[in-house]
Amino acid sequence: MHKPAPDNIKTSLPLPDKLFYKIGEVGKITGVEPYVLRYWETEFHFLRPRKNKAGQRAYVKKDLELILQIKKMLYQERYTIEGVRKRFGEGMLKAVEPEIPPDKKINSSQNPAEVIGFVKKRIKEILDQLK
Repeated sequence: MHKPAPDNIKTSLPLPDKLFYKIGEVGKITGVEPYVLRYWETEFHFLRPRKNKAGQRAYVKKDLELILQIKKMLYQERYTIEGVRKRFGEGMLKAVEPEIPPDKKINSSQNPAEVIGFVKKRIKEILDQLK
């Protein structure tokens, strides 16, 4: 039988209309203490808020959504830190690394000039896809 989520775990974002949020605000919105957020930054390479000129963390809505996902996985779904890393790693790798056709792969026996030319060509193709 599936248990309902505890009342203290938020799953939606009632956010003030702002571009950036300080760590204290993020803590209040997500229900995660600032020291836990700082710890998560050391454990999850994909959680890296920008820092402003004063060195303070400046979270965006995407960061808050990510924090809520991590919180849900750790506290509701009972993932371990490593489990969350693996889960996000799988999803991110699939989204970022498309299947490369055999004719576009680098052969390790190629000379460095050919490899650099290949890399430049691939980067241009990727930039064109992003446009």
